[in-house]
Amino acid sequence: MADGILGLGTGKSNTLNQELIDKLKAADRKGQVEPLERDLENLKKENEKKDEIMEKYNALLEAIKNFDLFTTSGINALQQKSASQTGSSVVFDAADVSKLGTGTTTVDIKGLAQRDVFQSNTFDETTRKEGKVDLGTLSIAVGSGDAVNIDTNGKTYDQVLAEINKVKGVSASIEEVGSGTYRIVIKSTNTGTDNALTISGDAGASLGYNDSANHTLVAKNMKAVVDGVEYESSSNTFTISGGLKITATSIGSSSLSVTDDVNGMMDGIQNFVDKYNEFVKMVQEELTNPETPISDKSSIRSLLDGIQNIVLGSFGQGSDEDKVSLFNFGFEMDTNTFELKFDSAKLQKAFDENFDEVYDLFIGKAESKGLGTQLVEYMNDQTRTDGIYDSYEKYLKKREETLNDEKEKAISKLDTKYSTMASQFAEYTAIITKMESSFSGLQLMIAQSKAGN
Repeated sequence: MADGILGLGTGKSNTLNQELIDKLKAADRKGQVEPLERDLENLKKENEKKDEIMEKYNALLEAIKNFDLFTTSGINALQQKSASQTGSSVVFDAADVSKLGTGTTTVDIKGLAQRDVFQSNTFDETTRKEGKVDLGTLSIAVGSGDAVNIDTNGKTYDQVLAEINKVKGVSASIEEVGSGTYRIVIKSTNTGTDNALTISGDAGASLGYNDSANHTLVAKNMKAVVDGVEYESSSNTFTISGGLKITATSIGSSSLSVTDDVNGMMDGIQNFVDKYNEFVKMVQEELTNPETPISDKSSIRSLLDGIQNIVLGSFGQGSDEDKVSLFNFGFEMDTNTFELKFDSAKLQKAFDENFDEVYDLFIGKAESKGLGTQLVEYMNDQTRTDGIYDSYEKYLKKREETLNDEKEKAISKLDTKYSTMASQFAEYTAIITKMESSFSGLQLMIAQSKAGN
């Protein structure tokens, strides 16, 4: 009896009770909380797998955007052109390459446009720094415009220079042309005969601008022959039909050959096929994998079905007999894996012989959208509000919120239950300890009574 009634009291009851409480709580937690934690862990894996699938989905979307009739870049994959230049007398440029016609453009630059340039007579450094011009009126006219009169009296050379630079279409500077020797150089801002300068007045004559030797560069127009047609422009840059911008840099002949960039088109189609196959492979693996973390297989199956329905469709205008599909141009689909492949030689031949049909297949028109255009619209729609992907993502988020809420409630319920149990056991321990104390006194009295006998 030294260890107390029922093994309780004597300081041992608290330890035994806490061990018992912990064991009971652990058993309850295993059945009530851990299943929720496993569900949350599986949900985390499902989100990760969903994100992996969407990476492939978005990669496919980016690849097919090049075949969208309404592409934001303005040039779709089948409008790409390639160009090669011979000669260096011009620089070719185009804001929209797709608008350039195929063929060769030959440009023969006969003369470059140039500015009008005048120089004054020389003057020394002392005059430059300290002297006044004091030569009367300097008149400058640009092209057929009215002359601007500058009064040089009482003005320094720098002051006269500042007045000249106020004239629209004119630029001027004081140049040191020799050791301590200076000239005022006046130039037209723009090239061409329309911008030729007329310098007159008493100051113009006195400064030497009327001397033909001081007219160092005479304004000229650019002259060129483009595919046999003569062009003349005040600028060295001009634009011909189709938006081809030509900038003349030297006298001579150059040409630009523009062709459809079939290699670029083929690369774009190959990229689409690769990204399509990567997406299909990943989705098929999850649909057939019994260990997949994906709980909502119907959503990713719907995404795949929607994409495949478009890829396997027919496109173009007219009756069904007039429409075309991928399989008209060397494409095949594996019946087991559903992956695409194509015969590049057959597709190349289609580009050469039936380009319009290939264009209708991939791009289409506003009234009969092609594969790429339809696929972009469909795939964008699925990520918008209430689309398949959007709904799936909302489902996963709601599921996570529900599981976390249930987990918190289960933990709170267990904590409350076993906190109450611990309090009750503490009360029982106090009562039993008191009983044991009284019983110990009784044992002592009995022992003493036996000793007296």
